[in-house]
Amino acid sequence: MHESARETTTAQPDGRSAGMMKAVFLAAPAPLCTNPLVVREVPLPTPGPGQILLRVRACGVCRTDLHIVEGDLPSLRTPLILGHQIVGDVVQGTTPELPAGIRVGISWVGGVDGTCGHCLRGFENLCDTPTFTGYTVDGGYAEYAVARADFAFPLPDSLDDRHAAPLLCAGIIGYRSLRVADVQPGDKVGLFGFGSSASLAIAVLHEWNCKVYVVTRGESHRKRAASLGAAWVGEEGEEVPVTLDRAITFAPSGDVVVAALASLRKGGVVAINAIHLDRMPQFDYDRLLWGERQIRSVANMTRVDGREFLALAAQINLRPQVRCFKLEEANEALGAVKQESLGGSAVILP
Repeated sequence: MHESARETTTAQPDGRSAGMMKAVFLAAPAPLCTNPLVVREVPLPTPGPGQILLRVRACGVCRTDLHIVEGDLPSLRTPLILGHQIVGDVVQGTTPELPAGIRVGISWVGGVDGTCGHCLRGFENLCDTPTFTGYTVDGGYAEYAVARADFAFPLPDSLDDRHAAPLLCAGIIGYRSLRVADVQPGDKVGLFGFGSSASLAIAVLHEWNCKVYVVTRGESHRKRAASLGAAWVGEEGEEVPVTLDRAITFAPSGDVVVAALASLRKGGVVAINAIHLDRMPQFDYDRLLWGERQIRSVANMTRVDGREFLALAAQINLRPQVRCFKLEEANEALGAVKQESLGGSAVILP
């Protein structure tokens, strides 16, 4: 699975052989209660053409990681190193744009073919043969990681490691959701569900002078939404007190999509930020969809989304609430994400 960067038996200060690293592996999908992630010592990966080797500084823990671990998403690679919100220093495979020591971020989309119709039209997020970091290739739950150089984002100095990591997926995909919903400055925007991605999107909405209305289950989520400046916060199933211009759903529930649709004005848009969705219930077309209301799905993100969002995050000093874990605590970190007990994002520090 890994090739050694060089053959050597020299010991490192911690007693490990040089050219080796610690990494967290998923051998096969399994219930999280069985602690399926294990730490192993393996050779450092070797970057290929067009790739860079990173010394990992931090890696955010995403709910998508949980879906991979528990088999909600089909297993495409085993064993696997998870993690697709990577902050790291370039140490090998450098380019003029990415000199040694530069700090970069790596996100969920780790590469595209660049030749399919979607890529040629500027929609690389819809590429037919994408690479997904921490899913189709190894990710960042490790001391080192390999990534494509052209999919690395140089990070502003104002974004420190642990706070930058959650921005690289939850933040970028939330930003793309706002764009897919065609949010305009001053709009009334509904956020249905209030996890990590929504808690970052609300800061962007405030920057755009939008009023934000949040519907979410869980008292802790409602308190967090209120603390972050939502104009109104309601429980799941509660009717929004105004007619919305745009809505974004963050829960994988068809019922939530219909509830968001019911809150829209004519010409409004619902953007579905979910990698999968349960059944869509029947709904009244004449009342809910007619009038040029739209339902749009959000699929992955583009590099343009990443560059725009990270620049904006630095500008507005976006610092998500985080809790840090060691590599050896990866199962615990995913458990906290599953139980929604963090009030923010989990970040692994190798």
